[in-house]
Amino acid sequence: MTESAYLYMANPRITVLGVNPGRPPFRIVELDGEVVGEARELVDVLEVAAQAGLVVHDVDDPDLVRWVGGDKFTWKPKEATDPAQATDQKRSTGPE
Repeated sequence: MTESAYLYMANPRITVLGVNPGRPPFRIVELDGEVVGEARELVDVLEVAAQAGLVVHDVDDPDLVRWVGGDKFTWKPKEATDPAQATDQKRSTGPE
């Protein structure tokens, strides 16, 4: 077999983008490349799919759902990794 036999690229219908730090945090949901809504939890992704007539039996199926910037359990933004921000946060909370 050649290498090309292993170069399978899924083209999922649903794409869930990374977490946006809103109040509350949310993720943009795309269907067939079009933005169709926001999700604040996994149930929201399933509702968007159902409204489009898609039944999702497995949210981990890469042929149907692509998770960008996290997986189905990622619904909060990552903590700041900038040392200056971390120092500012430590000052605002006081000494440990």
